[in-house]
Amino acid sequence: MQQKKILGIGSALVDILTLIPNDQILKDLNLPKGGMIYVDAKTSVEIGEKLAYLGNQMASGGSAANTMSGLAQLGVEAGFLSKIGKDEVGRFFERQMTETHVKPLMLTSDTPSGRVQALVTADGERTFATCLGAAAEMCADDIKPELFEGWDIFYVEGYLVANPTMLRKAVETAKAQGMTIAIDLASYNVVEESRDFLLELVNNYVDIVFANEKEAFALTGMDPEAALHFLAERCDIAVVKVGPKGAFIQHGDQVVTVPPMKAEVVDTTGAGDMWAAGFLAGLVKNEPLQKCGMMGAIVAKNIIEVMGAKMDDARWNNIHKAISLL
Repeated sequence: MQQKKILGIGSALVDILTLIPNDQILKDLNLPKGGMIYVDAKTSVEIGEKLAYLGNQMASGGSAANTMSGLAQLGVEAGFLSKIGKDEVGRFFERQMTETHVKPLMLTSDTPSGRVQALVTADGERTFATCLGAAAEMCADDIKPELFEGWDIFYVEGYLVANPTMLRKAVETAKAQGMTIAIDLASYNVVEESRDFLLELVNNYVDIVFANEKEAFALTGMDPEAALHFLAERCDIAVVKVGPKGAFIQHGDQVVTVPPMKAEVVDTTGAGDMWAAGFLAGLVKNEPLQKCGMMGAIVAKNIIEVMGAKMDDARWNNIHKAISLL
């Protein structure tokens, strides 16, 4: 039986990662620690200028793009659909996708490509100031059935709720193509702002939900285990991650607890994205839910031990070795 292929949709963004020495910098910039806010191009440039003295590193990013890159590294055929500008940042993004063996389905715009100022505090927590740029211009008219042909699972980043008309068209089109739909809720403040729309998606289209403790509470108002049951009643598989306490997975009446993994936390950027990559890689390989969860935990453990959402070959080799021992 041929392994299922996964198509992700999200904002094509280039991450500009900066280690900051204290939380006061976040307060001075009016950024909510651990959250994500949208900023315009002018504000993004101003933040970059204020942080320039600290230095930074640049990498292709965006939640769903990170997950697709992780899946490709785990041997799953993955693609990514988004919109970029006709600029060097956009070319950099597309090149990095190709280099990580993800098939880029890039639409283009005359608007500059999106970028994220990612601020990382000493405790490894990350805070995002996101300028969507060209990625924000993806619209319902861009969503064509032929884009979904040949793919089996459609993975959606929750940040796209900022573009509800396009997102509704995308999940409707994927559903009509017979695809399984998975969504990661992205960020607690995004969930708070779009709770009703997210509940509509979960109730009517979504088969797999990934949430962390804060996101699950923002959506349901419930503690992690109650939120898990709430979501599992509305979709096929529900996942609620509880940080250092591990994760819960529910499919029908089956509830699985994934134990935590010890890690030397450097930067939590991409932790949820990579957890989803590990889990979905196990799922398409028909592994039991417990192993899928452990695969997610292994990949997430490794990503938080490095700066940014990319890992070198040596670390990926260690991940493959750890998975082979499960």
